[in-house]
Amino acid sequence: MRIFILSAFLFFSISNFAQIKGTVTDEKGNPLPFVSILEEDTYRGTTSNEQGQYQLQVNETGKNKIVFQYLGFKTQKLSVASDSKTVILDVKMYEESFALNEVIIDSKNNPANAIIKSAIANKKENSEKTTRYTADFYSKGMFKVKDLPKKILGQKVDLGEDMASNLDSTGTGVLYLSETISKITFQKPDKLKEKIIASKISGNNRGYSYNTAALSTYDFYDNTLDFDVKLISPIANNAFNYYKFKLEGTFFDDNNQQINKIKVTPKRDKEPVFEGYIYIVDDSFAIYAIDLDIKGYRMKNDFTEVMTLKQSFSYNSKNKIWSKNAQTLSFNAGFFGIKFFGNFNYIYSNYEFPDSFEKKTFGNEIVAFEANANKKDDAFWNEIRPIPLTIEESTDYTKKDSLLTVRKSRKYTDSIDAKNNKFKILDILMGYDYKNTFKKYSFAYKGLLNLSSLSFNTVQGFNLDSGFSFKKWNEEKGKSTSISTTFNYGFSDQRFRVIGDFSHRFNNINYATIRASGGTKTAQFNGAEPITKFVNSISSLLFKDNYMKLYNLEFAQINYGQDVANGINLNAKIAYEQRKPLFNTTDYSFFKKDAIYSSNNPLAPNDFTTPAFDQHHLFKTALNARINFGNKYISRPDGRFNVKNEKYPTVFLAFEKAFAASEKKYEFEKIGTAVQYDLSLGNKGLLGMNFKAAKFFNAENISFTDYRHFNGNQTHIGTTDRYLNVFNLMPYYTNSTNDSYFEMHLEHNDMGFVTNKIPVINLLKSTMNIGFHSLAIPDRKPYSEFTVGLDNLGFGKFKLFRVDYIHSYQGGIEQNGVVFGLKILNVLD
Repeated sequence: MRIFILSAFLFFSISNFAQIKGTVTDEKGNPLPFVSILEEDTYRGTTSNEQGQYQLQVNETGKNKIVFQYLGFKTQKLSVASDSKTVILDVKMYEESFALNEVIIDSKNNPANAIIKSAIANKKENSEKTTRYTADFYSKGMFKVKDLPKKILGQKVDLGEDMASNLDSTGTGVLYLSETISKITFQKPDKLKEKIIASKISGNNRGYSYNTAALSTYDFYDNTLDFDVKLISPIANNAFNYYKFKLEGTFFDDNNQQINKIKVTPKRDKEPVFEGYIYIVDDSFAIYAIDLDIKGYRMKNDFTEVMTLKQSFSYNSKNKIWSKNAQTLSFNAGFFGIKFFGNFNYIYSNYEFPDSFEKKTFGNEIVAFEANANKKDDAFWNEIRPIPLTIEESTDYTKKDSLLTVRKSRKYTDSIDAKNNKFKILDILMGYDYKNTFKKYSFAYKGLLNLSSLSFNTVQGFNLDSGFSFKKWNEEKGKSTSISTTFNYGFSDQRFRVIGDFSHRFNNINYATIRASGGTKTAQFNGAEPITKFVNSISSLLFKDNYMKLYNLEFAQINYGQDVANGINLNAKIAYEQRKPLFNTTDYSFFKKDAIYSSNNPLAPNDFTTPAFDQHHLFKTALNARINFGNKYISRPDGRFNVKNEKYPTVFLAFEKAFAASEKKYEFEKIGTAVQYDLSLGNKGLLGMNFKAAKFFNAENISFTDYRHFNGNQTHIGTTDRYLNVFNLMPYYTNSTNDSYFEMHLEHNDMGFVTNKIPVINLLKSTMNIGFHSLAIPDRKPYSEFTVGLDNLGFGKFKLFRVDYIHSYQGGIEQNGVVFGLKILNVLD
């Protein structure tokens, strides 16, 4: 009933509105895109589209003055005389004549500096005028590609049947088009509640667009704006450290208020800064408009060439508030000769500025979708859409929505599947995939020559995997089921090992998931697997280093996990494990034929006969909790999607117990905790923190496999983006413990704050990492590391490397070394 009443009220509201529409052009008849159009002294407004067309909803015509505002052109205020429900009002706009008062401009007397200083001094007062508001919000986003080749580096570009059909013969077309209409409630600095009234994606009948207000809030009254890195506002408190300003002219708006056009130029090219123009109102020194560019390299995104952010503000003479009515975010990006273009338009209207909100106005739910928000028909959108569709957009909707009907049919999906599912004789060796799109299940066979799994270790020699997998899914209900089996064969130990795995997710609300697995495998003593198969293979075959120590694990286990409350996830496990020691079976390498590998015993690398532990078995149970304080979430009909609150740390709690072992000495208990937090330091970078502590009980004689093994690194190769879970020079097993421990990792990435200011270094467009790592264990000297290095290194647009210098210290023993970070290894493994 509530939904029916709301829908009826919305229909009644729409039906009582009149509409003014038309085209805005310049003096030569060229259409003007993104012109701000609003009803005077109201918060009803819109903008023109790329073809200069607009449509504006008003309460009634005949008593209206419509304001047309566009940067570089004179503001026009036109009366609408007709009382018709629909009025056609075409407008021709004329270029603004900028005036510049006669002033002496020198290094000590720059009028732009005085205006910016006043804007900074008054920004708190101006910002507080829009501290709280409710508003209607509309967004439209389009993402296009141009010149997409058939192949890149010899590899075929596969976008899928649906995506590929959007492109013409030159590889050009619209990849994404969506619209959103919502009601927003906002309170500075970051409290937001958004109700999605309607959402639409071209060619997608689910239609849950991510074009939300939460992702489009850019406030230049703040000192920094978040674009992956913190960019400095031209009116930040420290703006004069980053910018030069020039007054290019002044003009008067329709309210006879003087507007100052100020050119914004970076002092240093590589800093996280904007460039372009900011328009400041004289006397109040509020923001009138923004027209600023962001170079991709300035926000550490080398694939983006330039991003342009435009904002326009309107003045309400009744409450004397300048409020943002329109925003446009566009960008150009590319690589390998491919060009990408994006354009997102945002309209804010029907503002209300309450003095306060009720205490329960804001909660952890930041975005919610009204029932059937993605089911609105064309008549609804044509009536309520504030920016008319362009011919290209209208064509895209028509084409893709028509194709969707065909592609969702069983006849079509079966025909496509039949083509892709065709079996070839080589599939026996290389692998085979089968998919039934209509019934939503798939089957995969990895092949006898699954070369991507090929690796080398001294226990198995060369080894590779094969196997089968089955998946079934239901996107609407958030359910999915997967069953897989993996076969591994070692050519040196001539041992065949098999693992089976079953997993089922029940929903996308609390993410309840059950998993059962079992079989036989080789396992690293450190279950975190700090040595990747790829890095170990290279270390062994090229340098004859044997760092990966393995044992044979036969196991069966069941896991169950779910979100039990907002931000709290629990996971429980029970497992049976039988452990057997393993020995080297090969001395093969490409080089250093005369050298000898260390043994597979991590406690005695020169002992090739004594096992690291005695064969045994036990049962294990574990309970783990992950707590995200202040967790936010987006509610959609098909699920709940968590959004971590960056203000608070993530806390992990763990309890583990071994019981029913083959010998009593192998049984123990362990409790542990960890805290992870990223502290934003504004434009000065990001400080990452990871603290861990745990305590064993009744563990004096447990197996070495159950010790706490720390993530060391003797390969001098880093494989992760950040080093917040690794000791860069520490041997893998020298500090393993069955007692208590405290582990600390700190890493500060300056995001270019320092490197942007250093000559020559700033040409690399890199960032600097400074780190400290420490480990404390009873009855041992603490282990410490100090690190400094450069990140975001690479060639052209591909920044895949980092280099760090490490100094470590433990009990009078000092080491120095260099770690080379190869982030691409995340993909290879």
